[in-house]
Amino acid sequence: MSTPTTKILVFSHRPEVRETIITAVGRRPAPDLGKVDYIEAGTIAEVLYEVDNGNADLLILDGEAQPTGGMGLSRQLKNEITECPPIVVAVRRRDDRWLATWSQADAVIVHPLDPLAAAETVAEVLRTTVSLPVVRG
Repeated sequence: MSTPTTKILVFSHRPEVRETIITAVGRRPAPDLGKVDYIEAGTIAEVLYEVDNGNADLLILDGEAQPTGGMGLSRQLKNEITECPPIVVAVRRRDDRWLATWSQADAVIVHPLDPLAAAETVAEVLRTTVSLPVVRG
């Protein structure tokens, strides 16, 4: 019997930013969690489609995305989607963390991404906000 995977949507208008986030978080952010699969979104329309169809367990949004940044999108989703998945916002400067609070994001990761910190942040959000089977090892 296979363990269900967690679906993480990564949004940025820049493919290299999506790749950096996926590489930093990895396929298994923590030993006690199952593997994750990624859905990449380059536009707001793609994000809305995936969220509306319940395809994502967690969202990682690029705060620097253009023309609409991940922080504004996070606030919109949190205010408009009844059962909005948890959201992690990636920001460029530590000083932008307050904006992530305004955006109602569940957590923040800061570029340049530290793989250990990024994976642990995502794992903590998954543990506290998403009902996932715990992997016993």
